[in-house]
Amino acid sequence: MEKQNSKYRWIVFVAVLFTYLLMASQRTAPGLITDQLMRDFSVTASTIGLLTSIQFFVYTSLQIPMGILADRYGPNFFLITGAALTGLGTVIYSVGTHEFVLFFARILTGIGDATIWVNMVLILAQWFHAKEFVRLIGFAGMTGSLGFLLATVPFSAWIQLLGWRGAFLSAGLLLCFCGFLLYFVLVRKSRQIFVDAPVVAKEEIQREKTAVLLRRIFSSRQAWALFFCHFGVVGGYVGFISSWAVPYGMNMYEMTRSDASQMIMIGLIGALIGAPVASWVSSRLETIKWPYIIVHLIVLLSWFSFLLFKGLPPFFLLMILFFIIGFGYGASALTFAGVRQSFPVKESGIISGFANTGGFLSAVLLPIIFGYVLDYFQSTSGNQGEGYYYGFFTPVIFSIMGLVGVILFKEKCRQSKISTDIPQS
Repeated sequence: MEKQNSKYRWIVFVAVLFTYLLMASQRTAPGLITDQLMRDFSVTASTIGLLTSIQFFVYTSLQIPMGILADRYGPNFFLITGAALTGLGTVIYSVGTHEFVLFFARILTGIGDATIWVNMVLILAQWFHAKEFVRLIGFAGMTGSLGFLLATVPFSAWIQLLGWRGAFLSAGLLLCFCGFLLYFVLVRKSRQIFVDAPVVAKEEIQREKTAVLLRRIFSSRQAWALFFCHFGVVGGYVGFISSWAVPYGMNMYEMTRSDASQMIMIGLIGALIGAPVASWVSSRLETIKWPYIIVHLIVLLSWFSFLLFKGLPPFFLLMILFFIIGFGYGASALTFAGVRQSFPVKESGIISGFANTGGFLSAVLLPIIFGYVLDYFQSTSGNQGEGYYYGFFTPVIFSIMGLVGVILFKEKCRQSKISTDIPQS
């Protein structure tokens, strides 16, 4: 029996995506307790910004190395290890008594998180035929946004029930269980069922060619254009909701934690809608560039609206802005359609990693910069509103850089059908 024709492949699919759902939720869940961490640990906003960014920094720096390791040693080991490390990091986070412990915990979580996307894609490619894979990889990409959604109202309610330490402890233990589950599903049970399955020989990695390819990428205007396309729409959204969105709602609009989480959830709904809508429009118009320019423009105008209203737009407009910014994040799947159109298939993996690095680099930078701005105005004027107002200059600048990137993107040709089914991790 072949893996790709067995019913067991659906068990693999469910186990892998369930693990991805939980791991993705822990990217942004700490943003729900920003104010509690500042109070419990007596730390500044800049420290919290750095704490939020450290996971994205680790994630970003390990994307390309993880792809090379997964090709060489296989994806199962790294996915199992990644789930266990994410769980262990979350458990340590829940029992930490000093900010240095929290930093160590988030580093572990970042290492674990860095394993999920590349290895999940490789595992699904092993277990599903090409046509199934194309459909399921889009569903897998949406699972990441559902993980973000899980880290809003549901996890906020869990925090209210158990306290933040109890909530993160239970999430960490569940992720550790996922590591054991993946071992049982991917290794132990799989060996029993497919004991006589032939071993597929792996293509040897030629380091010299990889080095040449990397040099060509770093000197390619098209690759940098895609890098900044992703930089402009991902970081503002992911970086803000994972750090300052909940405190912003609580401090500026006097929301409860649950209400502020619902505000984030509206953005996540926009993200879920953004990918299929942008893909459909791009396919109908047979172009990637012009729909993507419009996406960048509306995201830029949305962030700029915070400046127009001195950091405090009317509540109904705030909900619309969060939806639009989330929509732009979902539409960033067009970055990878651009990768697929511009580069040969054998290079698309590395180019995709390079572009994805741009998106999460901005997610690293935004919480840090925003935190320093808040600290500065808190210490000089004591006016939180003024701090948030000047903090919003950061996503505005990032959005301008993204718009420049998409303008520099050179669309080689118009196709009768543009494939945009490769989502961001």
